[in-house]
Amino acid sequence: MKDMFLQKEYFINTRKKFNSFLKKDSLVILHSNDEMPRNGDQFFKFRQNSNMLYLTGLKQEKTIFCFYPDHPDKKFQELVFIVKPDKKQETWEGHKYSIEEAHNISGVENIHYLLEFDSVMRELLLRAKYIYLYHNEYPKFNTDVPERNLRFSRELINNFPGLKTERLAPLLLELRLIKEKEEVELMKKACEITGSAFRRVLKTTRPKMIEYQIEAEISYEFRQLGAAGHAYAPIVASGKNACVLHYVSNDSVCKFGDLVLMDFGAEYRNYAADCSRTIPVNGKFTKRQKECYESVLRVFKKAKQLFVPGNTINIINNKVNKWMEDEMIILGLFSKIDVEYQEEKSPMFFNFYMHGASHFIGLDVHDPGAKDRIFEKGMVLTCEPGLYIEKEGIGIRIENDILVDDRPVDLMGNIPIEVEEIELLMKQ
Repeated sequence: MKDMFLQKEYFINTRKKFNSFLKKDSLVILHSNDEMPRNGDQFFKFRQNSNMLYLTGLKQEKTIFCFYPDHPDKKFQELVFIVKPDKKQETWEGHKYSIEEAHNISGVENIHYLLEFDSVMRELLLRAKYIYLYHNEYPKFNTDVPERNLRFSRELINNFPGLKTERLAPLLLELRLIKEKEEVELMKKACEITGSAFRRVLKTTRPKMIEYQIEAEISYEFRQLGAAGHAYAPIVASGKNACVLHYVSNDSVCKFGDLVLMDFGAEYRNYAADCSRTIPVNGKFTKRQKECYESVLRVFKKAKQLFVPGNTINIINNKVNKWMEDEMIILGLFSKIDVEYQEEKSPMFFNFYMHGASHFIGLDVHDPGAKDRIFEKGMVLTCEPGLYIEKEGIGIRIENDILVDDRPVDLMGNIPIEVEEIELLMKQ
């Protein structure tokens, strides 16, 4: 498989698009992610802020990007501040960008060391009318730890109380929703690697394996094929564990006769894949398991046709909810009469299917984007109906990544999904 990188021209063009979203005489200040302490003198593996990656491609910690396209002096229009390389430090921590390297990656002409940031920033603040600052506004995410951009924003506003600040997150959200062809190619590669990992799982899964051994097979294939690793904490949930939506312990024994639900995806060149598959541990679905699986698969096949311009996540959710309700009646989970007398706020289907059918995906596995945002060509979303019957120990989710177009493009269309195909590959 060919290795793919985004070239500096891509980031130059991205910043040109970004400029059209800003008010005149605006300054953007964006920081990299923190290095997060793990234990002792160790950090968790560093992963760059997705917006820094999107605008510059720079993956290094302690990086600052300043963007002031209307500044009359060209050397102040785009600036990046990086750690000054130190040979002694690099002996312990590894290579740091040189000024030339940071330029070659990002296309930003004016690269400075961090020591210069405060003085340059003050000069920029003197002229700018509006200051765009970033804070993670993802509606379902809360953290007790204020990240670097938020800490900087608070400090800046405290020290310069008269500044006219603007929210950066909504602009980047809108800009990132529609993927360029280069981004789609990277996502296709992430999906391709994810599919290879699933095929490996089909060949290796056996009764008495521990869930983390299946996870290990996935991880091995990801790294062998050039992915950075998992785009998110993988779920490998057998039996009743599959009815816990965010189960990540992955430490139970996979028993003969059980299903195992896997929710996993490779991260390739910073772009995520997100796939869910459900397979029988012993390689053969029971009659009941097959009935339930094919109910979800029917809904999945209908739902993925809805990823066309003009629709929204809310529209898809409403249709999928109704289709899953119909399937549940067929499966005998409740009756039409039960539905007629159900409480509007507590529909019957919600006992067996309690999550949404889609979310945006890109640099983040849950890329920002509102449920009422109207689809446009170039957006990429997941399609993921599910069914969870805890009393029967059945949890099923089927999930692919779909590119919005006049005819939706299933980026995971080559990953096995049919009952017969799964059983055949597991038998081999």
